[in-house]
Amino acid sequence: MRLSEHLVGRAEELDSLDLLLARLDEGGSSALELTGEPGIGKTRLLSELATRADARGHTVLSGRATELERDLPFSVFVDALDEYLQALDPRRLAALGEGVRVELATVFPSLETHADRQRVAMQEERYRSYRAVRQLLELLARRHPVVLALDDVHWADPASVELLGALLRRPPSAPVLVVLAVRPRQMDERLSATVERAHRTGTLERIELGPLSADEARELVGAVAVGGESTVLYDETGGNPFYLEQLARSATRDAPSRPSSVRMSLEGVDVPPVVAAALGEELALLSDETRLVLEGASIAGDPFDPELAAAAAGVSETDVLDALDELLRLDLVRHTDVPRRFRFRHPLVRRAVYELTPGGRRLRAHERCAKALRERGAPASARAHHAEYAAREGDLSAVALLREAGEAAAQRAPASAAQWFGSALRLLPQTAPSEERIELFLARATSFAAIGHFAEARGSLLEALDLVPSGDEALLVRVTTGCATAEHLLGLQSDAQAHLETALASLREPDSVQAVKLMIELAVDKFHIADWAEMRTWAARAIDAARQLGDPALLAAGLGIQAWAASLAGAAEALEQRDAAAELIDSLADDVIARRVDALAHLAAAELYLDRFQAGVDHARRGVDLSRATAHGDQFPLLIPALGSCLWCLGRPSESAEIFDGAIEAARLIGNLHALAWHLFNRTFAAVAEGDLDVALATAQESAEIAGDLLPPGPVRGHAYVALAYALLERGEPARAAKLLAEHVGGEELRMIGGGWRAHYLMFLTRAWVGAGERVKAERAAVAAQACADEVGLPKAAAMAQLSSAWLDLDAGEPLLAADRAVSAASLLEDVGDRFDAAGACALAGRAFAAAGDVDRAVALLGAAAGAFESFGSVRYRDEVERDLRKLGHRTPRRRQPRGGDGLAALSPRELEIARLVVDRKTNPEIAAELFLSPKTVETHLRNAFRKLGVSKRVELARVVERADRSS
Repeated sequence: MRLSEHLVGRAEELDSLDLLLARLDEGGSSALELTGEPGIGKTRLLSELATRADARGHTVLSGRATELERDLPFSVFVDALDEYLQALDPRRLAALGEGVRVELATVFPSLETHADRQRVAMQEERYRSYRAVRQLLELLARRHPVVLALDDVHWADPASVELLGALLRRPPSAPVLVVLAVRPRQMDERLSATVERAHRTGTLERIELGPLSADEARELVGAVAVGGESTVLYDETGGNPFYLEQLARSATRDAPSRPSSVRMSLEGVDVPPVVAAALGEELALLSDETRLVLEGASIAGDPFDPELAAAAAGVSETDVLDALDELLRLDLVRHTDVPRRFRFRHPLVRRAVYELTPGGRRLRAHERCAKALRERGAPASARAHHAEYAAREGDLSAVALLREAGEAAAQRAPASAAQWFGSALRLLPQTAPSEERIELFLARATSFAAIGHFAEARGSLLEALDLVPSGDEALLVRVTTGCATAEHLLGLQSDAQAHLETALASLREPDSVQAVKLMIELAVDKFHIADWAEMRTWAARAIDAARQLGDPALLAAGLGIQAWAASLAGAAEALEQRDAAAELIDSLADDVIARRVDALAHLAAAELYLDRFQAGVDHARRGVDLSRATAHGDQFPLLIPALGSCLWCLGRPSESAEIFDGAIEAARLIGNLHALAWHLFNRTFAAVAEGDLDVALATAQESAEIAGDLLPPGPVRGHAYVALAYALLERGEPARAAKLLAEHVGGEELRMIGGGWRAHYLMFLTRAWVGAGERVKAERAAVAAQACADEVGLPKAAAMAQLSSAWLDLDAGEPLLAADRAVSAASLLEDVGDRFDAAGACALAGRAFAAAGDVDRAVALLGAAAGAFESFGSVRYRDEVERDLRKLGHRTPRRRQPRGGDGLAALSPRELEIARLVVDRKTNPEIAAELFLSPKTVETHLRNAFRKLGVSKRVELARVVERADRSS
């Protein structure tokens, strides 16, 4: 029985929904949160939204998270999209490209046939799958606007929450409306943080549903409640629509009430006793056969299919179909849009049925579900859900199933994997071999680390460490190194060192394979405290032992970290050691070096410090490719900084920025603040090379805040403060930059920074003190830069020392001397391929010659600098140099911009990105928040876009972009 065939009340809310749908018709995207207590009408409003969207010709995709299946990865998105994708013409999906389809297959089971099963997404790159979902929604919205309606999101699994957060942080660039219905008091911390961040940045609107008015309540139940009865119902329910309907249903029953034992307290959301009693009465009136089927359905799932409900209930499918007729008539369950799929009238009804099912019967029903799903060939995750409820301690088949489910989910849904590994540990018999328990602890720790729960990961590893059998040195080293990694991320450096040294001392053979592995980890341990000398000592010990063992991969790892340590220490033999490492590593086949990808990571890092930028790119890319091929991303936090930094040095800042943006997204997703701070400060350097100083300042500030508040003293913290000082210096705030460097990075010696990069940073400090009018301090910084250059003997360091002196010369009124030094620096930088810094040196030389009155040489050098900046997209610096050229009377190229029409090619990547957000009807503050820019910078980019496209209004800009997109 349905008490109302139309939606009662909610006029204001419906007007808001109509506005959002109209925005979709105009091509804009939106996101909306419907919030309110259980039964307040969120689901009913979603249904009304779906009806109205469908009437407009929009594609409506609806999914619901369910309370009892919160461990199933991506369940709410699978519920919304999987059936639709299965029926979609494969030719439409082909437009996404093979790589995107492979990523989508990690989320949607129906697309697994499109995937190369050997290509597995890494935990560190889950964001790639989420980007693929965004691209999928954009594809689906090309023909018709898409409404993605997600109900009961407070019960969503962690993987769904991550994906939702990704879509809210960067919404689809297409007419897509994402609507989520939640109970605010039942949201976990991560979902709550995701939603609140989206509200702060303006990407999520909110409608909070309150109770119906007394008049609306009478309209809802007026057909069955008359006179003062409707007033009584309203007083008892507080105007909650579900509660009103439930009591009204009770009022229509002729059968005498029976006592009800139903308990309705859902994680802090208490249902009024009178409502609980009414619901209990409704269920008590069912026949025993129908009640048994309904119980089976509550265990099978929501939605459920008759076959699985029959298996859970232990009855025939015929019995289920007969019972369904009664259940549909009584409106306890309802049809869905998918044939042979049914839902409960409300999640509270399902919960009540499930709780009232006797415990023994419920256990047996879960067992039968697991068996039926196994016979269907269902994935381990679907079966594991039931095994968790029904399995007994010591059930080895359940342990194996849970472990299989955890391993299948580990890469795409590590939170679910951690839960299943934990359940397997709980069920593992006490007599099980310790090695089996340790493997589960290791797997669980890896999954915890993948969601940023490093303390929990360390806890699992410490438990495993206590269980390692005496004499099993390989297992001891695996657990110890994993524990040390977690401790580094937690800032527990002394604990990490103690665990590594204890394990090394316990080995029977001091130069065994396991000993070499520990020595390499001890070398890494010294990096975190900037002890370059000890880092080199451990690397040398590892190499000596590896040579005796004749293990090429292990030797490569030792040589790689030796080269890195030497580059950080500024050792005279660093280049020789780099060459030795590169020679061996380049000679090894991929399957050999894949055993020790850290060799490539450490070699690439050394090459960044030793002015071998192209080699650094090549080795880092090989490391990234091997990591992806083997689905092991533990070296990503070092490979990515080396790769991205070498790229911007080579004059490829846009590539560098793209790499760091992905790494930042991944670090945020995982919750790895150490990696996040590292990638953010590197993103600052790429942003400066692009000429985007607003992004540079934003990323540097965030990196410094994380490093200063949460990370221990060390290289990451030092580089973070340098990056912030660099951004301030480029923005014209030298005094602040100098003070920051002096206070936070070890003073003028910049003690936390290793190798030749110290000379680079000392050049910043020299510039900053000159700009601040502190010549004596600037001179000391320049002397320190020259001392560093002499120590390391590298071209880039020598160039930076020259530039430090050039700034002093200019300040002293000796422009010709400054020009000569800058020209020399530019030549050194060009020789090693550092194109960005060479262009900057060239520009400085040109300005110095201009100050000396040598116009011809000034024009030549400034023209060369402008061409270099133009070639790698540093528009800001190109424009600055061209202004200097015009001051000298030199004509610069007139860059004619197309007007209107299809002139998007004239826009810079940032201008085009902002233009597309204008199409999405984002305001300037919303765009600024999403892109980490200031509103003023957004205005500047918009003015540039207006000028280039020959328009004067935002709406005209949007039309140009939309026309160009349609034509493409």
